[in-house]
Amino acid sequence: MKKLIALVALGCAVLAGCNTMAGMGKDIQSGGQKLESAADNTKQKM
Repeated sequence: MKKLIALVALGCAVLAGCNTMAGMGKDIQSGGQKLESAADNTKQKM
């Protein structure tokens, strides 16, 4: 029974880690798009 609980806990931790990494990837992508947009706006003003 303890092994089963430990296995379930490990599985939950792995899944939570995947969700966190996916969220972080989306945040980084969003930041990159904003940076690219700011660079394009600056280039057009020159």
